[in-house]
This record gives sequence, C-alpha cells and structure tokens, in this order.
Amino acid sequence: MSLPQGFAADTATALPLHVLDRAHLAAWLETQPAAVVAWAQAQRFEAAPGSVLLLPGSEGLAGAVVGVGDREDAYAYAHAPYALPAGSTWRAEGLSEADTSLLHLGWGLGSYRFSRYRKPTRAPAELAATPSAEVADLVQACLRVRDWVNTPTEDMGPEQLEAAARELASAHGARIEVITGDALLEKNFPTIHAVGRASHRAPRLIELHWGDAAHPRLTLVGKGVCFDTGGLDLKPADGMRHMKKDMGGAAHALALAGLVMARGLPVQLTLLIPAVENAVGPEAFRPGEVITTRAGISVEIDNTDAEGR
Repeated sequence: MSLPQGFAADTATALPLHVLDRAHLAAWLETQPAAVVAWAQAQRFEAAPGSVLLLPGSEGLAGAVVGVGDREDAYAYAHAPYALPAGSTWRAEGLSEADTSLLHLGWGLGSYRFSRYRKPTRAPAELAATPSAEVADLVQACLRVRDWVNTPTEDMGPEQLEAAARELASAHGARIEVITGDALLEKNFPTIHAVGRASHRAPRLIELHWGDAAHPRLTLVGKGVCFDTGGLDLKPADGMRHMKKDMGGAAHALALAGLVMARGLPVQLTLLIPAVENAVGPEAFRPGEVITTRAGISVEIDNTDAEGR
C-alpha cells in the first residue's frame, strides 16, 4: 500500500510528538524535565485546540506538543501537518490504539492542499506511520471529494464526472451504464434532459451497480449539477461564484460508493448521478413550462434555479 500524503515510512529522523488536551497537560508536565516545564510556561502553552508547542533541544528541535480538543474527532488533529515545520518527521508518543487511528485520519485530511493548478507553498510535516487500510481508504475517499468539488467546471463537467465514475467502476469490477443527451427522453428521464439541454455538454444519467444480489440493497443518489447559472432565472454574480460546487452531492455519493467497494461491504450497491450543467441558451427550459416527470407527475416550472427540487 502506498502511503497517503503526509506520511513517511522512514522513522530514523522522526521526532517525538505528544498529543495533549487541556485536561492532561498538567500530568504530562509533571513527567518532564524542569527546562521543558519552564519553556511551556514561558510560551503560555495550555494545550488549547489547534495549538502547537515546539520543544527546543541542543541540536535544534527535540520534539513537539500538539494541543487538541475532542479526541474522538479526527479533525482535532488536522492542524498538525501545517502547524509543524515543513520537512519535519514525527512519531506519536503514548496514544491509545483508538487515538492513533484518529490521529492518522486527521493527519491525512489535514495534509491536503488542492494542487491541480498551483503548487502548495510548502509541504506538510510527515508522520512516521503506516495508517490502516481502513483509514487509508477513508482518507482517499475524502480527498477525492475535495478534488472533484474544487475543480472548476471547465475540467469537471458531466463528461468528467462520468469518467470518474468509470474509473472507480473499473477499479472495483462494477457495472456502469450511462444514458446521454436525447437518449434521456427515449428512456423516459425528461427532467434530467430539461435541466441540461441548453448546455453544449450533454446531460446524462450515470448508473453504477456493484455487489452480490443476495445482500441488502443500498442506493446512493447524488445531485450532479456541475455548474448552476440559475438558468433563465439567472443568479446574481455573488450567487453564481461558487456554483462549481453544485455537484458536491454527486462527488460525495461517488466517493462513498468507492469507499463501499474498497472496503468490500456486504451490500448490493446502486449509484445514481444525474449530471448536467444548468446553462443559459436557446434551448434553456423556461419559467411557466410544464414538464411531465418519469413518475407521470406534471410539474410547472416556477423558477429555473430550483432544478434540484
């Protein structure tokens, strides 16, 4: 297994890392040399959530203390990779197995920076550890969501969502079907077609199947509006600025499906993603139009910016 970003296999240069909350700081200080106690007091270190205390040694750093809040929250540890010096490597001291697992998860999540278009200004500090397969799969799923949501629509439209789904399907032996463009009308998916028909990028329904038919059925559905202008009921600029994220539901559902498959959960999985771009153009659906849904219900369009509802 390749290590996620922020982790290192080499422990030779790793420095001790102590993870403390306010309740355990006093007891830890009682076990430390007088110089460390004096240093912590001089820095007014209280092990507050999100804090870091670097411990000096005769040849530079001798270790560090990371302050956390809720130990059962992986994000309590997520500040550490960028709060500690770039290029440094650390080994956690004195943690329980449960806390170690949460530290690994938080470290993996905290090491993330979106780097597709611009290199990060620095690298995260590394933790000398090998996270469990479960933690590694969780980290990978979470970072997939972040990458997909952060990517602008130019590079993450309906066709790219389909490509991401096909990649996951191929990796896990899943079956995938995609209904695209006017075929949506032929297959009786009129509302998906209506929302996406004005874009030069064809709307589509992505359907993925995986698992044993004897297992309980699990169906995930994610809204894949890759950009939402609001249609003819056009959004103002402030409201449109971050609409690349309107496919966040699809990103989460797709990453969760990947996690279910990676963990080999005993379910019969179906993933459904309607992927469209709600654009303005000659073919845009209009306020006042009546669309008959797949269920046979007639829906009058009051506002073209309510396509998700």
